[in-house]
Amino acid sequence: MSFRASVLTLYPEMFPGPLGVSLAGRALERGDAVIETVAIRDFGIGRHRLVDDTPSGGGPGMVMRADVLAAAIDHAAPAGDTRPRLLMSPRGRPLTQARVRQLAEGEGAIILCGRFEGVDERVIEGRSLEEVSIGDYVLSGGEIAALVLLDAVIRLLPGVMGNAASGEWESFEGALLEHPQYTRPAEWEGRTIPKVLTSGDHGAVERWRREAAERITAERRPDLLTG
Repeated sequence: MSFRASVLTLYPEMFPGPLGVSLAGRALERGDAVIETVAIRDFGIGRHRLVDDTPSGGGPGMVMRADVLAAAIDHAAPAGDTRPRLLMSPRGRPLTQARVRQLAEGEGAIILCGRFEGVDERVIEGRSLEEVSIGDYVLSGGEIAALVLLDAVIRLLPGVMGNAASGEWESFEGALLEHPQYTRPAEWEGRTIPKVLTSGDHGAVERWRREAAERITAERRPDLLTG
């Protein structure tokens, strides 16, 4: 069964974008994953296909209309579609590797890409949208965030990575950042590979990697260690 993502966006031409190359691109070619876009403006109001309006209570910018978004969501996810419904939003819960793995183990996702000042709160409530953030900053729209989420998910699908074990030694697996990596040449600009990594002692290598991961995590992301 393929992982099927339905992306609701004002700019369907942004997909698959960078997902059309490398690991994700090959996964799409094989059918391991499917990305389909739904043009929100197709559900807009009136001759001009309006999708937004001024914020209630005043203020700058525009807000995406609940009725328009609901129509697009209902089209993408008719009754019986159990895929999670995600809204890419800077106020959402931070995307974690654990959540990425959950999504990769499922059948897909509905992904709504917000624009302007955001979306009407009523559609978030009425369509049970899970708000997801990729970081503490604001983008011009949810499309780039959706691409990030999809890249993170697709690479974890069965058969996408050549070596499945590759995903087990990465940052955020086991609440640690990844240990340093080295390869040939043995010496470069006077810097050498740590001797333990070429010792052939697999137990020593595992201990070194674990200790290095713990040190780097403590230095750069102590919040991961305190939970």
